[in-house]
Order: sequence, then structure tokens, then C-alpha cells
Amino acid sequence: MLKTLNDLLEALKPARPTAPPEAQAHALQLATAVLLVEVMRADAKGALAEKPAVMSALREKFALADDELARLFELAEQRSIEAHDLHSFTARINAAFEEPQKLRILEMLWQVAYADGHLDAHETHLMRRLADLLHVRQSDAIVAKLRAGMKSGG
Repeated sequence: MLKTLNDLLEALKPARPTAPPEAQAHALQLATAVLLVEVMRADAKGALAEKPAVMSALREKFALADDELARLFELAEQRSIEAHDLHSFTARINAAFEEPQKLRILEMLWQVAYADGHLDAHETHLMRRLADLLHVRQSDAIVAKLRAGMKSGG
């Protein structure tokens, strides 16, 4: 219990370049998870169908154990609700990942948006914003969307 609370408090602090690699990795996982949760929350009707897609994307991206995955999701939901903007999360991803990795994250975000079988206007708007914040070219963002749509049957 104390370790979980400590992990929560540590994850809320901004990662410093001098922070231990483990802390930087946790902060990057949280930033990615928050973006996935934001897409899930963009369509209130589809959130139940999209949660498994979020969990699957996090499991695939970070190879987490079930308890770590549940804790990361819970923390990401909390941070998503409290967040005033997405810049701090996308900035962390931009600093850590090269373009191919960011494109893979964008594809995972699209997979979450497609998980309930339709794209909501709020999801589409959010995805455009996220592509811009991740500094992904529009043509590459479209390719990521098409790839995700083919995988989901959308």
C-alpha cells in the first residue's frame, strides 16, 4: 500500500533529465497511458468498449504485469481527469521517442478510437490535436489512422 502511494506521488512529479532511468520510464508510461485514456474519454458512449483497447495497447507497448497495468490505468484516468492540457504529456513523448515510435503511439490511439466500432467527432478532433502535439506530419497521421482502421475493421 505504501509503495503504491509512493509510486503515485512520484509519478505526479515532472520527470527530470537527471532522474533515474526507472523514474523516466514510469513518467513516459504514464504520459502514453494518459493520451490513451483521453481518447477513450473523448467518446463517453464508447468508453466501456474502448477500455480493453487501452489496456491491450499499454500491455503491448510496455510489457507490464497485470497489477502494474491496472495501477498505470488507474493513475492515467486520474491524471486525465485532472489535466488542464495535454502538452506536458506529449512533450514527454516527443523528448523520448523518435518519429517511428510516435507514429506507433498514434496508431494505438486510433485503435482505441475505433474500438467501439465508430469514430465520434470529439475523437476525430482530439486525434488531430494529438498528431499536431506529437509533431507528426498530416500524411503520416493519415497512414496511422488507416492502419489502425484496417486492424480494427473500421
